[in-house]
Amino acid sequence: MNEETANSKKHQSPYAGRWVALVRGRVIAQGGTPEQALRASLSSRYKEKPEIVFMPANLSLPPLLDRIKNALPPEQEIYLVGGAVRDLLLSRLSPDLDFALPSNGISLARKVANHLEAHFMPLDEERDTGRVILTNEDGSHTFLDFATYRGAPSAGSQLSLEEDLRARDFTINAIALNLQDNTIVDPLDGAKDILAKVIRACSPTSLSDDPVRILRAVRQAAAFGFTIDKPTREWMKQSTGQLGRISAERLRDEIFKILQGPRADASIRALEMLGALSHLMPELLKMKGVEQSPPHIHDVWTHTLAVLDHLDHIISGLRVGYDAEKTNDMFTGLLGLRLGRFREQIAKHFADSLNVDRSHRSLLFFAALYHDVCKPETKTLDESGRIRFFDHDMQGAEVAAERARSFNLSNDEVERIHAIVKYHMRIHFFGGRLLTDKQTPSRKAIYRFFRDSGKAGIDLILLALADLRGTSANELTLETWTAYLDIARILLENYWERPEEVVAPPSLLNGRDLITELNLKPGSIIGQLLEAIRENQASGKIENREQAMSFAREELSKGSAGET
Repeated sequence: MNEETANSKKHQSPYAGRWVALVRGRVIAQGGTPEQALRASLSSRYKEKPEIVFMPANLSLPPLLDRIKNALPPEQEIYLVGGAVRDLLLSRLSPDLDFALPSNGISLARKVANHLEAHFMPLDEERDTGRVILTNEDGSHTFLDFATYRGAPSAGSQLSLEEDLRARDFTINAIALNLQDNTIVDPLDGAKDILAKVIRACSPTSLSDDPVRILRAVRQAAAFGFTIDKPTREWMKQSTGQLGRISAERLRDEIFKILQGPRADASIRALEMLGALSHLMPELLKMKGVEQSPPHIHDVWTHTLAVLDHLDHIISGLRVGYDAEKTNDMFTGLLGLRLGRFREQIAKHFADSLNVDRSHRSLLFFAALYHDVCKPETKTLDESGRIRFFDHDMQGAEVAAERARSFNLSNDEVERIHAIVKYHMRIHFFGGRLLTDKQTPSRKAIYRFFRDSGKAGIDLILLALADLRGTSANELTLETWTAYLDIARILLENYWERPEEVVAPPSLLNGRDLITELNLKPGSIIGQLLEAIRENQASGKIENREQAMSFAREELSKGSAGET
């Protein structure tokens, strides 16, 4: 290798993934596109005729791209675009792939679907966008979207790839990969912003063009550990007033992605500071500045954000594969030691989503965000001057459910959120009894807890632990934390290890049995007797059919089950 070549290699090495202009083997200019590199070279060496080449980037391309390329017609102009390219540059695996091409998005999507033996659907006929749906071995799906170029065309010209990229939200998402030769097109220097860990709008109108991007910027900043540059933050603030023109479904989807991702507490705080929260969930802002008595050390709003943070750490501390010995936090270490045996059951609990479009985890975080929403309305002072919030749980459940319905969540999701907020004080009652009277929950209390909460009981346990840590923070004692972990362990043991004994005893009698043998008429008394029998089964006082019928007769004779 001669000195000139060596110098050329040396000079080229910082330009991986960029287009460069070479004159006599030396880099004289660079750009995110061939045109940018050429223009930059002409500004300084206008008499020279440079060679424009692409400096290969070290990208680990998914094998699926080769399968897609094999389905394409020869010389088809098509680019992988958006978040998938960003993720490649971040060495991440993107779950879905978006492609941009000059025309015939729907027909090309159909052709790829046929080649891959996958499902096809026209996604947006007006914008000529088709979707290919691949079913993976584990039953999950990968979506491949094929769309024609979008943006603002120049006068008398067709839309181009660069115009498509410039019309996108942020520079980190405005990068394209040419499937034919694996070159990168990056007109807005998004790759540089990825290296700098900065989120920057593609244009001053990016946020006003589509205000839902305000939420997306906050979410991606948290997801990647990036910062949002100052001009973009200002444009976000200026555009919050336009969130009202965005559909409830689009807002909901971004909010739940935020709640699903890392640092949900920081993201919600950012939305509040930007002025966006008043257009999304204004009832939450009433919690700001509302004082609470000890052991609370925060106002209600700050406490709520702390609960989100601790809930994230608690769920992480109980995930499968988490090594409790590596944590520096004593409370997290104890969490793993006391509840670690339930890791797989907890993972399965969260995998059982109530809606294919939203995770179970995000639903719990939504409920956590609303668990104290009605403390401002219920705040009172008792005779000793202590602040009380009577029935804030009951009223808060209604407010949370109303907001969930406004976001068009399913009935099952609304019911789950309602239950979590409504019963979130139950475990605090159990914890108080154990700390004050050294009494653990009785079998009947455990039965009633899960009877009322159902599967939300698991969510309530995790929320209560986060609520406790968000209440006392560094002032939390090991005694109190251990007591709550004991309550959690008892409840989880009964739910997963003794369900037929305590949580859901098998039916010994049905309504027809009671009507026939006790000469009763159909009515509410039947349900009351059956429920009383189940409670006594859970308590261990009734073990067979004969005892159940005897108990029912005794209840009727006392008149305690209602009128016959």
